[in-house]
Amino acid sequence: MSHYIGSNPTDVANGFIKRYFYGLRRNDDGELFLVRVDQLAGGDTNSITINDLGISEENFLDFEEGIDYLDGINESKDIVYPNLRYPQLRWDGRSLTYYIEDGTGHFVQAVSEKVTFENNISSPAYGDGNDNQVLIPGQTGGPGPGY
Repeated sequence: MSHYIGSNPTDVANGFIKRYFYGLRRNDDGELFLVRVDQLAGGDTNSITINDLGISEENFLDFEEGIDYLDGINESKDIVYPNLRYPQLRWDGRSLTYYIEDGTGHFVQAVSEKVTFENNISSPAYGDGNDNQVLIPGQTGGPGPGY
């Protein structure tokens, strides 16, 4: 049995109201990409790029940790900030995994559970950063075996 002075690990983890970052973007071919980053995991693989290189006037300057931003695409379906890597970004306290179920074609949301995928079932998103593949083994979170 452990004894703590001050906050115990559970209190610290519960203090992160919005632990997971979700960034959604679409490439030139119309393919959707969703990245999830766990703030508690640490390391270089759990970092994100908000603005890609480019003209400073095209940067998104209002990024705040924990604040959702869903207005990166206007009514005409044009991108508001061309350098913003994720025109829609959201924070959540739950580990969410989205996938298309093999066999049925249903769009599924798994909440705080691991899901097993085949390797290399999607195309690369970016050449740099942690979202260079859509499905990264070991990054979907949750208990049990799988990805």
